[in-house]
Amino acid sequence: MENTNRNVFGLHGITGMLIATVLLISILVVLTIWGISAQQEAADKPYEITNPQAIKMIDSENSKLIKK
Repeated sequence: MENTNRNVFGLHGITGMLIATVLLISILVVLTIWGISAQQEAADKPYEITNPQAIKMIDSENSKLIKK
């Protein structure tokens, strides 16, 4: 039996590989940009402690001293 339907540039050949590669790289770029923007947003808003003298060593009330 002879295979006459071979197509190198078909969807299962080079074209499919290039589509998959471009799709994966674009997902990587979008997630990287999203992560960098989230880090920059968090860096612009540092935490401020309202009363540093009121902090105790082990206390669940310490979270109320942080002003966001």
